[in-house]
Amino acid sequence: MKKKQHKCYLYTRVSTSMQVDGYSLDAQRDKLRKYAAYEDMVIAGEYSDEGFSGKNIQGRPEFQRMLQDIQDGKDGVSYVLVFKLSRFGRNAADVLNSLQLMQDFGVNLICVEDGIDSSKDAGKLMISVLSAVAEIERENIRSQTMTGREQKAREGKWNGGFAPYGYKLENGNLVIAEDEGEVIRIIYDRYIHTNEGVAGVAKYLNRNGFVKKLRQNNTIPGFSRNFVQDVLDNPVYMGKIAYGRRKTEKKQGTRNEMHAVEQSEFPVYDGQHEAIISEEDWYLAQEKRKRNSFKREKINDPDHAHILSGILSCPCCGKGMYGNIAKAHGRDKKTRYYYYCKNTITASGLMSAASD
Repeated sequence: MKKKQHKCYLYTRVSTSMQVDGYSLDAQRDKLRKYAAYEDMVIAGEYSDEGFSGKNIQGRPEFQRMLQDIQDGKDGVSYVLVFKLSRFGRNAADVLNSLQLMQDFGVNLICVEDGIDSSKDAGKLMISVLSAVAEIERENIRSQTMTGREQKAREGKWNGGFAPYGYKLENGNLVIAEDEGEVIRIIYDRYIHTNEGVAGVAKYLNRNGFVKKLRQNNTIPGFSRNFVQDVLDNPVYMGKIAYGRRKTEKKQGTRNEMHAVEQSEFPVYDGQHEAIISEEDWYLAQEKRKRNSFKREKINDPDHAHILSGILSCPCCGKGMYGNIAKAHGRDKKTRYYYYCKNTITASGLMSAASD
C-alpha cells in the first residue's frame, strides 16, 4: 500500500544578530527542503521572517500569515517544519499557544535539528521543556547585550545605532559632521543667550535658511520643536556618553509587549569623541529647560467627541490627526477644540492643527 504523502509548510526566521552558524535563512531553508524530500513531503508554502525577534508573535507578519492559512485550511497541510524550536519562538506561552492552535486544525510541528515531532507522544512534552529553556536563553542574551553596552559607555565609546545629528560614524566612532555641527552650536547659542524657547529656536532655523540634512533617523524636513529639545537634552554634544536614558519596560497588563520609558536619572561617562559645545553651555541649557518646563493640564469633556480623530490627515507628514482640548483662557474664556498631528510640529516649527 502506497504511503500517504503529507503536505507541509516551511517556516524560517532569523534575527539581525544571528546570521551565522547555520542560522541564516538560506541555510535553514536548505535543511528543511532536504528533510521534506527525505520524508517524501510536499512543500505547500514557505514563510520567512527576517530581522524579527522570537520574543513574541505579534511582530512577525509571516508567522501570523502562516497561522491564518492553517486556520483557513488553505493548503491542507499536516506539518510545519522549522530548523530549531528557537526559530519557531523563544517565548514559552507563545510557542505552546501557537502549537495548540495548529493542532486544533490537525497540523503538527517538526523541529528538524532538535529531532522533535509534536505528533509523537513525547514530542509536546519536549517542546514545553525546550521552549522554556529558549525563553531563559533569550533573557540571558538580552542581559549580556545590555551589560556589554553599559561597558562600552563606561569606556566612552558609542553604543551603536545611528549617529546623533551633528556627528557621523567612522569605524564605529563619532566624528563631528561640520555641515551639521554648526546647527547644533546655533541651537545652544540661541537657546542660552536669547529669550527664545525650543519652538522659538526651531522657527529661527527654519526662517533663516538653515537646511536640515535628512538621513535614517531624521526624515522629517525642517527643524521641529522636538528636534531642538532632543538636541538640548543629549549630553553627547558636550563630549559625554549617556547610558540608560531610556529603559525598556514591560507594558502593564501584557505578556510580552515592551516599551521605552524615559529616565530622569542616568549615568554619564566621558566620551572618546570630540565635543561640539562646552559643558558649561550644556548645563546652562539644562537650567533653562527646567525653568521653562511645564505640563499642560488634561481636560476631559464628555459632551464633546472628536469624530474625525485618525481620519483627518496632517498636511505636512500625511499621518492621522487626533483630537485635543485647550483649556479656556484669554479674554473670551472659551475652551477650544482642535485636531493635532502626533508629530506635533511642521517644518516651520509650528504645531499642525485644525480647528474643530
